[in-house]
This record gives sequence, C-alpha cells and structure tokens, in this order.
Amino acid sequence: MNPNTAEPDVQSFGWSNDLLLGYPPMDRTHQAFTEVVCALRDAPDEDLAVRLQAVITHLEEHFGEEDRWMDDTEFPARECHRDEHAAVLTSARQVQERLATGDAALCRRFTQELIRWFPGHADYLDAALSHWMVKRSAGGKPVVFKKDLRFPTASPIEKA
Repeated sequence: MNPNTAEPDVQSFGWSNDLLLGYPPMDRTHQAFTEVVCALRDAPDEDLAVRLQAVITHLEEHFGEEDRWMDDTEFPARECHRDEHAAVLTSARQVQERLATGDAALCRRFTQELIRWFPGHADYLDAALSHWMVKRSAGGKPVVFKKDLRFPTASPIEKA
C-alpha cells in the first residue's frame, strides 16, 4: 500500500517527502496546501474564518493552476480531475457560509475531511498529471529523491 493513500492521522498531517510527485511546481503548490490546511486545523475558533478564507484562496489558485496545466497540455483525464476540484471548492464555500452563522464544528469536520482526502487525490489524480507534465517537458517519468528514506533491515543470518 502506498503511504500516501493510507488514512492520515489528522493531527500529524503536514508536508512530508511522501507527498512529493516529481513535478516541482506541483510539489511547491502541494506544500503550500498542507501549510494552509494545518493552519486551519490548528486555529482557535475565533480565527477559523480568516484561516478558512486562506484555504479557499489557496484552493482557487491551486486548482486553477492545475486546470490550466491540464487544458494547455490536453491532459486526457482532465474532466474527472476538474470535477473533483470543483466539488472540493464548492464544499469549502458552503462551509464558509455555515461558519458565518457560527458553525465552527462543521469547519473542523471539513478540515479533517480535507486532510483525509488530499493524500489519495495527490497519489492518484495529481500523480498522473505530474507524470504527464514531466513526460511532456522532459520526455520521461518524474524522479523523486526522498530524504531519510528507510528500508527494513534484514535479520542477521544465523550461523549453523
């Protein structure tokens, strides 16, 4: 199982090498996503509206950028990807409306769902787009070097 698709722990969610996809502009955008979502997750109730607006602003830019990449390069699976972006952004705006009426609990649940949603979205839809973008620009697959990658150690061979 890919570590990106495992159910993330909401409190420990943040940027990590596991989220790298190998297309630097996308990786930078994804890092910014984790930062604004973590700021929303950690915000006191009185700061939720400002933090949620920061998330919405980021999503508009983030999804707009990916949508342009898909359109500009005629990415084959762009409609499905674009539809998912639209659904997330619509949900964020609906949560913003409810937060304005005092529903902080809904905003917190939405934040948890963003954290649960993002790794799978990145691992499947964004990874395919990353691969497409690198192949179009460099003629090959993305290469990702991950720091602190640990492999299980083999048990010592017992002497007979």
